[in-house]
Amino acid sequence: MNILFLNGPNLNLLGQRQPEIYGRTTLADIEAMLRQQAAKAGVTMDFRQSNTEGELVTWVQQARGAFDVIVINAAAYTHTSVALRDAISAVAVPTIEIHLSNIHSREEFRHRSLIAGVCKGQIAGFGENSYYLALQAALQLKSA
Repeated sequence: MNILFLNGPNLNLLGQRQPEIYGRTTLADIEAMLRQQAAKAGVTMDFRQSNTEGELVTWVQQARGAFDVIVINAAAYTHTSVALRDAISAVAVPTIEIHLSNIHSREEFRHRSLIAGVCKGQIAGFGENSYYLALQAALQLKSA
Protein backbone atom coordinates (compact mmCIF):
# COMPACT_ATOMS: atom_id res chain seq x y z
CA MET A 1 0.00 0.00 0.00
CA ASN A 2 1.25 3.48 -0.90
CA ILE A 3 -0.18 6.62 0.73
CA LEU A 4 0.33 10.22 -0.36
CA PHE A 5 0.23 12.77 2.46
CA LEU A 6 -0.28 16.32 1.19
CA ASN A 7 0.05 19.42 3.34
CA GLY A 8 -1.09 22.87 2.32
CA PRO A 9 -0.09 26.45 3.04
CA ASN A 10 1.61 27.49 6.26
CA LEU A 11 1.96 23.95 7.57
CA ASN A 12 5.71 24.39 7.10
CA LEU A 13 5.41 26.79 10.07
CA LEU A 14 4.00 24.20 12.48
CA GLY A 15 5.57 24.46 15.89
CA GLN A 16 5.99 28.22 15.47
CA ARG A 17 2.65 29.46 14.13
CA GLN A 18 -0.11 29.84 16.70
CA PRO A 19 1.05 26.98 18.95
CA GLU A 20 -2.03 27.50 21.14
CA ILE A 21 -4.11 26.25 18.17
CA TYR A 22 -1.74 24.02 16.21
CA GLY A 23 0.66 22.80 18.91
CA ARG A 24 4.43 22.84 19.11
CA THR A 25 5.06 19.75 17.01
CA THR A 26 6.71 20.49 13.68
CA LEU A 27 5.68 19.03 10.34
CA ALA A 28 9.01 17.18 10.28
CA ASP A 29 8.14 15.63 13.66
CA ILE A 30 4.76 14.51 12.31
CA GLU A 31 6.38 13.04 9.22
CA ALA A 32 8.90 11.09 11.32
CA MET A 33 6.13 9.67 13.52
CA LEU A 34 4.10 8.69 10.46
CA ARG A 35 7.05 7.03 8.76
CA GLN A 36 7.64 4.93 11.85
CA GLN A 37 3.98 3.90 12.05
CA ALA A 38 3.77 3.25 8.31
CA ALA A 39 6.86 1.04 8.41
CA LYS A 40 5.30 -1.03 11.21
CA ALA A 41 2.20 -1.49 9.03
CA GLY A 42 4.24 -2.36 5.93
CA VAL A 43 3.06 0.78 4.16
CA THR A 44 5.08 3.10 1.95
CA MET A 45 4.30 6.79 1.94
CA ASP A 46 5.22 10.08 0.38
CA PHE A 47 4.94 13.23 2.49
CA ARG A 48 4.82 16.65 0.80
CA GLN A 49 4.05 20.27 1.67
CA SER A 50 3.40 23.26 -0.55
CA ASN A 51 2.18 26.80 -0.08
CA THR A 52 1.09 26.80 -3.73
CA GLU A 53 -2.40 25.69 -4.75
CA GLY A 54 -1.35 24.67 -8.25
CA GLU A 55 1.40 22.40 -6.96
CA LEU A 56 -1.07 20.61 -4.67
CA VAL A 57 -3.47 20.18 -7.60
CA THR A 58 -0.66 18.74 -9.73
CA TRP A 59 0.33 16.28 -7.00
CA VAL A 60 -3.29 15.13 -6.64
CA GLN A 61 -3.51 14.61 -10.41
CA GLN A 62 -0.28 12.60 -10.42
CA ALA A 63 -1.57 10.33 -7.64
CA ARG A 64 -3.79 8.26 -9.94
CA GLY A 65 -2.11 4.90 -10.46
CA ALA A 66 0.75 5.77 -8.11
CA PHE A 67 -1.00 5.89 -4.71
CA ASP A 68 -3.76 3.88 -3.08
CA VAL A 69 -4.96 6.68 -0.79
CA ILE A 70 -4.41 10.42 -0.48
CA VAL A 71 -4.44 12.07 2.94
CA ILE A 72 -4.71 15.82 2.64
CA ASN A 73 -4.46 18.67 5.09
CA ALA A 74 -5.34 21.37 2.60
CA ALA A 75 -5.15 24.01 5.35
CA ALA A 76 -6.65 27.32 4.12
CA TYR A 77 -7.30 25.84 0.65
CA THR A 78 -9.91 23.60 2.33
CA HIS A 79 -12.25 26.58 2.40
CA THR A 80 -11.38 28.21 -0.92
CA SER A 81 -10.12 25.80 -3.57
CA VAL A 82 -12.57 24.60 -6.17
CA ALA A 83 -9.52 23.53 -8.20
CA LEU A 84 -8.36 21.17 -5.45
CA ARG A 85 -11.88 19.78 -5.07
CA ASP A 86 -12.11 19.16 -8.82
CA ALA A 87 -8.70 17.43 -8.88
CA ILE A 88 -9.65 15.11 -6.00
CA SER A 89 -12.91 14.27 -7.73
CA ALA A 90 -11.21 13.69 -11.09
CA VAL A 91 -8.53 11.24 -9.97
CA ALA A 92 -10.88 8.95 -8.05
CA VAL A 93 -8.18 8.02 -5.52
CA PRO A 94 -9.79 7.59 -2.09
CA THR A 95 -8.98 10.77 -0.17
CA ILE A 96 -9.11 11.56 3.53
CA GLU A 97 -9.32 15.19 4.65
CA ILE A 98 -7.54 16.05 7.89
CA HIS A 99 -7.03 19.07 10.13
CA LEU A 100 -5.04 19.61 13.28
CA SER A 101 -7.67 21.88 14.82
CA ASN A 102 -11.42 21.40 14.95
CA ILE A 103 -12.41 23.62 12.04
CA HIS A 104 -16.06 23.47 13.16
CA SER A 105 -15.32 25.17 16.48
CA ARG A 106 -13.31 28.01 14.97
CA GLU A 107 -14.17 31.07 12.88
CA GLU A 108 -17.31 30.80 10.76
CA PHE A 109 -15.40 30.88 7.46
CA ARG A 110 -13.55 27.69 8.49
CA HIS A 111 -16.76 25.71 9.04
CA ARG A 112 -17.25 24.97 5.33
CA SER A 113 -14.93 22.60 3.55
CA LEU A 114 -15.07 22.69 -0.24
CA ILE A 115 -13.23 19.37 -0.47
CA ALA A 116 -15.25 17.38 2.11
CA GLY A 117 -17.88 16.34 -0.43
CA VAL A 118 -15.33 14.52 -2.59
CA CYS A 119 -13.42 12.91 0.29
CA LYS A 120 -14.16 9.58 1.97
CA GLY A 121 -14.16 11.30 5.35
CA GLN A 122 -12.79 14.06 7.53
CA ILE A 123 -10.64 13.91 10.67
CA ALA A 124 -10.31 17.16 12.60
CA GLY A 125 -9.38 18.41 16.01
CA PHE A 126 -6.92 15.80 17.24
CA GLY A 127 -3.72 17.78 16.69
CA GLU A 128 -0.85 15.71 15.38
CA ASN A 129 -2.88 12.57 16.10
CA SER A 130 -5.17 13.54 13.20
CA TYR A 131 -2.35 12.26 10.95
CA TYR A 132 -2.06 8.98 12.84
CA LEU A 133 -5.84 8.51 12.73
CA ALA A 134 -5.75 9.18 8.99
CA LEU A 135 -3.10 6.49 8.54
CA GLN A 136 -5.36 4.05 10.38
CA ALA A 137 -8.35 5.11 8.26
CA ALA A 138 -6.30 4.66 5.07
CA LEU A 139 -5.41 1.12 6.13
CA GLN A 140 -9.10 0.41 6.72
CA LEU A 141 -10.04 1.82 3.31
CA LYS A 142 -7.55 -0.46 1.61
CA SER A 143 -8.71 -3.57 3.45
CA ALA A 144 -12.41 -2.85 2.85
